[in-house]
Amino acid sequence: PLPAKIGIGTPGVPDPISHIMKGCNTICLNGRSLRKDLEAMLGIKIALANDANCCALAEATCGAAQGFETVFGVIMGTGVGGGLIVRGNVLEGRHGIAGEWGQIILDPHGPTSVYGTKGTIEAFISGPALEKFYAAQSGKISPLREIVERAHTGTDPAADATIAHLTDRFADAITIIIDTLDPHAIVIGGGVGNIDELYSESTREKIRSRIFNQTFETPLLRPLLGDSAGVFGAAMLSLNQPPGDFGSRCFQRVG
Repeated sequence: PLPAKIGIGTPGVPDPISHIMKGCNTICLNGRSLRKDLEAMLGIKIALANDANCCALAEATCGAAQGFETVFGVIMGTGVGGGLIVRGNVLEGRHGIAGEWGQIILDPHGPTSVYGTKGTIEAFISGPALEKFYAAQSGKISPLREIVERAHTGTDPAADATIAHLTDRFADAITIIIDTLDPHAIVIGGGVGNIDELYSESTREKIRSRIFNQTFETPLLRPLLGDSAGVFGAAMLSLNQPPGDFGSRCFQRVG
């Protein structure tokens, strides 16, 4: 028999009222109701959410941040996004954009994002943004993986500068989340999230010096579910049961 509902994680944001897609880097989806299109095509109910929200939900329910009351899930890769989980539920907000911290402006005179906005978090610390920073420093074009490897050898000043730039701007950016929401845990996913320096004591000290508190106790966690987090989160959307029930089975499967 067919399932009662299909859960889908998608780039961009489905408006919570009109269900029209917006802010999607898969441009053909913008201005359309992906949910309604798929329901008409497949003849089955669709539960649709931003992919970063799906990742955050999975990590909070049965991943690295299981057991924390409030979790902010960070996605840092080709773009920068995030999701806020409160007591096991995704907080989407009035416009469906809660957690879209990558579009916050750090410096109105900074680099331009793919959406045409200057100085956003995404324009500073996404993977492509870091590659552009390195190219400006070195005059060479290299993939982020190689830049990180060079930084670890200590023989490439431009690579060192790129990692320092990342940790400085990450500290600036995550301070906004901490001072505004003060989540109990932060999970850092995406390709950029694999860079070890993000979890270092020096980065924690940068954050501590910026936040409105004398100490910084919030754990910065590596994701437990890896590339499967979004899939697990999308599956949770389709279930008509408390997240915790799914969480125990999910954890057994991946643990």
